[in-house]
Parts: sequence; C-alpha cells; structure tokens
Amino acid sequence: MKNNILLNIIIIVLLASCNNMNDNETIIHRPTKTYLEESHSYAQPNDAVTTHLDLDINVDFETQVISGTATYNIVNNGSEQIILDSKFLEIESVTANGVATTFKLGEMDATLGQPLTIAIKKDTKQIAITYSTTAKTEALQWLTAQQTADKTNPFLFTQGQAILTRTWIPIQDSPQIRITYDATVKVPEQLMAVMSAENPKAKNENGIYNFKMEQPIPAYLIALAVGDIKYKSISDRTGVYAEKSMLDKVHEEFSDMEKMVVAAENLYGAYDWDQFDVIVLPPSFPFGGMENPRLTFATPTVIAGDKSLTSLVAHELAHSWSGNLVTNATWNDFWLNEGFTVYFEIRIMEALYGKDRANMLALIGRQDLEDELEALSDLPNDTKLKLDLKGRNPDDGMNSIAYDKGYLFLRTLEEKVGRDHIDAFLKSYFKKNAFSTTNTEDFIVYLNENLLDKNNITFNTEEWIYQPGIPDNAAVIESDAFSNAENTLELFLKTNKIDTAVTQNWTPQEWVHFVRNFPPGITLEQMKQLDDTFDFTNSSNSYISMVWFEQSILNGYDGNNVDSKISEFLNTVGRRWYVTTLFNAFAKADRIDEALEIYKTARGNYHSVTANTVDGILGL
Repeated sequence: MKNNILLNIIIIVLLASCNNMNDNETIIHRPTKTYLEESHSYAQPNDAVTTHLDLDINVDFETQVISGTATYNIVNNGSEQIILDSKFLEIESVTANGVATTFKLGEMDATLGQPLTIAIKKDTKQIAITYSTTAKTEALQWLTAQQTADKTNPFLFTQGQAILTRTWIPIQDSPQIRITYDATVKVPEQLMAVMSAENPKAKNENGIYNFKMEQPIPAYLIALAVGDIKYKSISDRTGVYAEKSMLDKVHEEFSDMEKMVVAAENLYGAYDWDQFDVIVLPPSFPFGGMENPRLTFATPTVIAGDKSLTSLVAHELAHSWSGNLVTNATWNDFWLNEGFTVYFEIRIMEALYGKDRANMLALIGRQDLEDELEALSDLPNDTKLKLDLKGRNPDDGMNSIAYDKGYLFLRTLEEKVGRDHIDAFLKSYFKKNAFSTTNTEDFIVYLNENLLDKNNITFNTEEWIYQPGIPDNAAVIESDAFSNAENTLELFLKTNKIDTAVTQNWTPQEWVHFVRNFPPGITLEQMKQLDDTFDFTNSSNSYISMVWFEQSILNGYDGNNVDSKISEFLNTVGRRWYVTTLFNAFAKADRIDEALEIYKTARGNYHSVTANTVDGILGL
C-alpha cells in the first residue's frame, strides 16, 4: 500500500513538472554512448555530437573550389559549444538553430588542422557552416582533361582516409562518430557526380545531383567523384562506373562482383549496404581501392585484362563488414579494419578461385610483412597491432603490420580453433557490432567470451596484439605454385637456362613471386636474358611492372630502355604503394639524383597522400 501511495506521488510530481514547462523549453537529448578520448580529432562528442549532415555544395572547376553549406543535426549534452575539425578551409559564417552565432578557428596544427569551436545553447538542435575549400585542401585532387583516360573533360575526386575529410568539409572527423547524410551537389552540366551514397546511373540535364546515405558512417567514408563517367550494371545490386573508353574493360574485369558478394554473404551474413558499385578513377588515385560504402573507389592499375588483380575488389567488398559495418574507434585500432579485411578477402578469393590462389595471395602478404618488419627494425613499437599514434599522423600506421600481421593473427587463430568456430565467431561479431565502432580492448573481451573461453581454448592473444614482431606460433602458409617458381629461379641462376614451358601458364602472382625473389647476386646479363625472354620491361600488368622496376633500380639494370619505362610509370601511376616502392628503391640504391629528376615532373600528378610520402622518402 505504501509503495502505491509513493508511486502516485511521484507520478503527480512528474506531471506537474511537465505542465509547468514553458512552451519554449526543450528537453535536452543526451548522447547514449560514451566516446573514447581520441588524439586525432578536436571534437568533444561527449559534450555535443553531430548525428546527420545535410551538405549543399557547388563544385567549380575553373577556380578549383568547393563551396556551400554543411548543416548538422546535433545532440547536445548541455554544452555551450560544439567543436568540429577543419583544415585549410575558409569559414564564412555559422548559424545555430538558424540564427547567426559566434565561432572561432583555433591554432593550426600541421597534421590535425584547426578546431572550429561554435557557440551553441542548450536547446540547439542544428548548426550550419557556410564555407569554401582552398588551394591547400588535401582531400581533393583536381585533374585536367589530359590527366584522364578520355582526355576530354576534367575530373575531381576526394580521399578522406584517415583524417582528410576535414579538409573539404568542416566535420567531427573521428572514426567513432558515425552520421547519416544527404547531399546536393552542383557540377558542370557535361559531368556527373557520384558519392558514397545512393547514386544516379546517368547524367541529368542541369548538373544538380541529390544523394542520401541512410546508414550511419564515419567521416572518412564520405566521398565524392565528379567526371565524364558512365555506368554499366553487372547485377541488380552491382555495377561499375568509368570513363567511356574504360567502361567495357572495367565491366569485363569486374564481372565476378556479384559472385563475390554472394560468397561474402555466405561467409559472414547479409550485405547491409543495398548496392555495391565500383568506380575506376584516373591513375593518380593514391590507393589500390577505397571502401567508400555503396561505391568503392579503385585504381585503374588493377585492370589487367585477365581478372588476376581483382582480389582488390574482394578486399574492398570485405570492408563492407570489417571497417564500414564495424569500424575501428580510433586510428590506434586500425588493424581491426585491415587485418580482418585481408582475412575476409582471402576467404572470398578461396571460395571463388580455390585454395591455391588464396594461399598465393597470403604468401605475398607474408613477404610484404617481412619487408615491413625489416623497414621498421628501429621502430619495434610500430610492429605492434595496437599502436600509440598520439602526436603522429595516423597514416604512419597504415602499413603491412595492420594488414598482414592482422591477417596472420586471424589465420593462426583459425588454425587453433578450427574454421567452423572462427566463422561462427566472426559472423556474430559483425552482427553484434553492426553500424558501430569498437576498439582493441573491447574486441579482446568479445573474443574471450564468445570464442576462446566457451571452447576452453588458450591462445596468446595479448602477445600478438601488444608485443612487437611475429609470435613463434604464427601459421605457416605454403604454396606449391610458389615453390615451383622458386625452384625455377634457382635452376636458372645456376644454369642460365629457363624452360618456358614451365612458366607458360603462370599467374601474375607467380611472376611477382619469381621476380621479387631475385638474390642480390643476380647479374645484369641474367636480368637481360630474363627480360629478353619474358619482356618484363613492357609488361601490361602493373603489379609485375612494379616489382620488375624495383629489381631493375636496385640492381642497376638499364637494358631494353627500362629507365625510360620507369620514368613513364612514375609519371602516369599515382598508386602510393607502387610509387613509394620505386622511390624507396632509388633511395636504397643511392640514386636519389635520378629519383629527384623524375619527381620534378611526376609530383604534380600525385594526390597529396602520395606526394607527402614521397617527399619524406626523398628528404624534401
């Protein structure tokens, strides 16, 4: 009875409080999650956080400026300010709930840019920033018509990972802050705009395009491309965009995309992004691919004519689960994106093309990992999976450690617990954490509770994650095809003879392994003999070209006009992995002057993330 009386009193008090509330008073909605301290963003999301972006911009190719307004819905936790990230942007005005408000740009940091602090009230639900980009904006690459495939119209693309979205949109640029977005983009009428959102399939007459991304994503996955492009479907939910001269080749190369989606779904659950399309960009795009939701950005260097390099598509598709669906909360946890994605990629490739192909890819990654470990021998802490990148650019952690050590951790775990167990675990992990972020520590708890402890399995998880190098229990990956390539090379080095019948049906991966394993003692005559036999210098496969050019630089080989081919390659290809491999080779071979001469003309073709890395290699 007492409890009922007390309950009635509480209800009456609450109703009275509500009735006494003024019409203009608003209940403050508080963030429902607690965000981690983060060293690569000025945002303080536990105080006030953005939840939705409405972007209205104009893309001006003549001035090479994007201008417009970014309007955000926000959740305020009682703060009188909200902080966004901004770098190299001109902020013209800011409103809060439609009324002009004060704002301040803080001190410039070379990596992080500036905090944009905006005055708000406790009832502020929306802010709007009118702004424009500048010539220093790092995320954008404006290309002339001559830098495209068709050479008739200019092109623009963005690249936001890791913390470059703040250079073209004022935004809370942290991977743990997920937002939905709408966008209206005005472009020249002869061009088409596409984004990481619902996309048009054809040009319209007025050059105004509207976009919607209904699933919440982190800032680095907001992406835009503008060019003279066309679309060609592969299935109801997959297709490709490319310039007209490339479209049919791209469509043929990526014709297995729907099969890849099906294989991925069979492994780890439904594809939750509705559409999976790929746009092939001009060659200056700095990465192999970028997993922007619904629209992967890809380099033309994967168009080999034989589908031999399409593991890249499988990789970006895998990001639809690891990275896009479940995102690293901070850049110190980047391995949770990439290690899981490499593992998933190789499982997709095995499902479609067999275990031999998958093991070749895994072994190439293992060799990349050994090269990375050697390069980081003076920085052992950088060989840990969990990093401490405070005070550094998060790009410093985007290397083979995250990708290939992360993969090797999961491959070793698979061998310990069995494939059925790890598949069930990963499927539940993606479902449990869908459209959210996680960090290394939370993953370890989830791993222990949902895989190791329940199956009474002991595994050296913390050694793998928190210690440098590779633990002794690492899985051993074998490939008969690669063993054959090694034996063929060894026989050639001894006899100067090679049986071309043995190599007739080699895959590009076998050729890459063959060339990468040239010993330091290989002679120039032997390299010339191999070049004359297999025409490596004129290979149409960019991956083979890259490893051959690397060996040519390191060994001082200059036959068959290879030096001019290397210069041509570096002046036309902007993929950072390929470019930095060759410039690193020049540095190792003490041929910096030659590298600088090439770089004079090549640098202007590179995106900022590539140019900045090469600047460091060459000491600029």
